Amino acid sequence: MEVYALHGPSGTGKSSSALLYAHNHHIPAIIDDGLLIYQGKKLAGRSAKYEKNYITAVKRATFFFEDHAEEVRQILGSLPITRILLIGTSKRMVDLIANKLQIGKIDHYIDINDIRSSAEIKLALFIRRTQGKHIIPIPYAQVEQNFFKKLIAKGHRVLNRQKEVIGETTVVEPNFQMGSITISPDVLKKIVIMACRSVVEVSDSTSVKISMGDLPTVTADIHLKADIGVDLIAVSKRIQESVHRDFLNYLSIELYSVHLRLTQYSPSY
Repeated sequence: MEVYALHGPSGTGKSSSALLYAHNHHIPAIIDDGLLIYQGKKLAGRSAKYEKNYITAVKRATFFFEDHAEEVRQILGSLPITRILLIGTSKRMVDLIANKLQIGKIDHYIDINDIRSSAEIKLALFIRRTQGKHIIPIPYAQVEQNFFKKLIAKGHRVLNRQKEVIGETTVVEPNFQMGSITISPDVLKKIVIMACRSVVEVSDSTSVKISMGDLPTVTADIHLKADIGVDLIAVSKRIQESVHRDFLNYLSIELYSVHLRLTQYSPSY
C-alpha cells in the first residue's frame, strides 16, 4: 500500500483540502480525525470531534483506544486499497497513526503549505479563531448531530475541476472548542478607513465593502486631495499596500484583492 500523509497545524484547512487532494491523486481512502473515509463516505471509526474535551479528542485522532484502532484495521484489511491518505497536525502524529493502524511506513509527506496558499491558510485560521468552525469530510447524513453543541452548516459539496461532485463536508462546532471571537463588521470597516487615511493624499474613504468569503476582498470609494499630475497609479498602490498590511497585522488575513474607485480634486484650485 502506498501511504500519503498530509500534515499541518490545527485549523489550517487540512480536512477541507483532503477530498480534492485524494481525488487528484487517485487515493480512495482517507484517515482523518479517527475516521476511515472510503470514496467520500465514512466506513469505520469515530470522529475525534465527537469528544467532549481536547485531550480525549487527540487520543481519538491518534487511535489510542485499542477497540477503535482494531475496528479500523479490520475494515482496512477487507478493502482493495492500494493508496491511502493520513491526516495529522505533524509528521510525528501521522507516523503514530500509521503505526497504530499497522499500515507501514509513509511514502509521501505533504505539508499543508504545499497545497494551500498562505492566504488560504491564514483565512482558515481566522475562521477557526473567530467562528469555531471545524470540518468533517463526510456527508451530513453520516454525522451524528447530537454530539455537537452546534451544527454550523449542512453538507457542502466538493467539486473537481470538471464541476463533478467528488465528496461532501460538514461544518460543526465541537464541545471541546473553547469558544470564538466576534469581530463586528464596523471594526473591519474602520481598519480599512484608517489604513486608507494613513496615505497622505487620501481625504476620505466611503462605501467600504468587505467580503470574507473564500477569497477575502475589500472594495472602497477613495477621495483624493492631490494636485493635477500626481501619479494616481502609485497612490493607488500605496493605499492597497496599506490596507493589505493592516489586515495582515491586525487580523492575520492576506486579502485576495483590494478594489478602489478614485475621485480627485486639487487643493491648488
